[in-house]
Amino acid sequence: MLRRFLPMSFTPATLPNGKPVNERLTLFVLAAVQFTHILDFMVMQPLGTRLMAVFSISPGQFTRLVAVYGLAAAVTGFLAGFVLDRMNRKHALLVLYGGFGLSTLCCALAPTYWALLAARCAAGAFGGVASSVVVAMVGDIIPPERRGRAMSIVGAAFPLASIFGIPLGLKLTDMFEWHAPFVLLVGLSAIVFAVGAKNLPSIRAFAPSANPWKQMSGIMAHPVHLRCFVLTTVLVFGGASVIPLMAPAMVANAGIPEDRLFLIYLCGGALTFLTTPLIGRWTDRYNKVRLIGLFSCGATFAALLITNLPRVPLAVALLAATFFMASMSSRFGPTMAMIANAVEARYRGGFMSVNAAVQQAAGGLATITAGLLVSGDPATGRLVGYSYVGIMSALFMGLTYLLARRLAAAAPWAAQPGPHRPVVMASGTLMNRLASNAEAESADKSGPK
Repeated sequence: MLRRFLPMSFTPATLPNGKPVNERLTLFVLAAVQFTHILDFMVMQPLGTRLMAVFSISPGQFTRLVAVYGLAAAVTGFLAGFVLDRMNRKHALLVLYGGFGLSTLCCALAPTYWALLAARCAAGAFGGVASSVVVAMVGDIIPPERRGRAMSIVGAAFPLASIFGIPLGLKLTDMFEWHAPFVLLVGLSAIVFAVGAKNLPSIRAFAPSANPWKQMSGIMAHPVHLRCFVLTTVLVFGGASVIPLMAPAMVANAGIPEDRLFLIYLCGGALTFLTTPLIGRWTDRYNKVRLIGLFSCGATFAALLITNLPRVPLAVALLAATFFMASMSSRFGPTMAMIANAVEARYRGGFMSVNAAVQQAAGGLATITAGLLVSGDPATGRLVGYSYVGIMSALFMGLTYLLARRLAAAAPWAAQPGPHRPVVMASGTLMNRLASNAEAESADKSGPK
């Protein structure tokens, strides 16, 4: 199964000091960082019913626990955009990931709702920026013609978190209360930190002497970057509006027993895990805009189905949720590969940090908006208004395709299969790619915008 995620033969990279880089191990470590970061975010969703009971909070207050993670990541991600391209990638990732682990420990020890809210804010602040460094490192190491499949390896963190992390977290919650999943995350994060500190390549700063304000101005004023930010916003809004309340809706509206919720994430994650490598290969082989349109159509139908689900047998609920999770995640591979290809190398670290900030802010706002549309019915116990969330999600699915077409019009090389970027980067060694930064800057200035 693991070989399906690594169908291409990686070209060994070499650092400027002559030390070889194991690209396969590096990608696995980066995927593990993403896995723990995503699991920390996702574990809140199936705990919604439990946390609302423990802290006596409303659905709206629970959505704030989810949303504050993304909003904090948005603020710190934007601020990090000023300096990330001036820092060693490995050092930045380890500092941020260490802060993420400590914040997750605070979540595990939180005695009240407000303490948990503050801890979630800190975890988002560190974890969101760490995630952007991960994506930037993939762009630094892997050439464009293989970047889609490399992104699929890192993107496999999402289904893996669903398959292994969430069911295990729910079982731990049943056995040891809601603190247990966060304790598990702290242990996993410590292991990943140790392995990363030993094995991640040290990638020096791309713009060590750049003026932070000038660098940020270049990131924010670039017309292609602006289209990327808008595309990221609508991409995230389409899924983040539906996902946080899916587990409570499955219990309250579809009548699924709470102790069977883990099956939803297990089945949905398993299908996503199987389709992710296939989507990665398609992303490198076919036009990305067409793939985004195709996957958005399937995700639109799935969102409308899952948000209007009545009381149904468990098997029907599993089929609907599995289809929803797989179709929703399928949109991210080609979209993020397209965005990564559109960005100039000299801006990649700062851009990915700002783009992660946009992504997290969009996720937080989508969650808050969904919380405003949904309310609990005291008489029946159902969540009322969830169908309106599905309609909102469907509208953003359509916008995703339209904005992907606009980005392709401004940066045609980003959507095409293969290395169509006008800046030709050497694929043999990381040292050669880093050494070509000056040439890349010149070529980018004269290339298409």
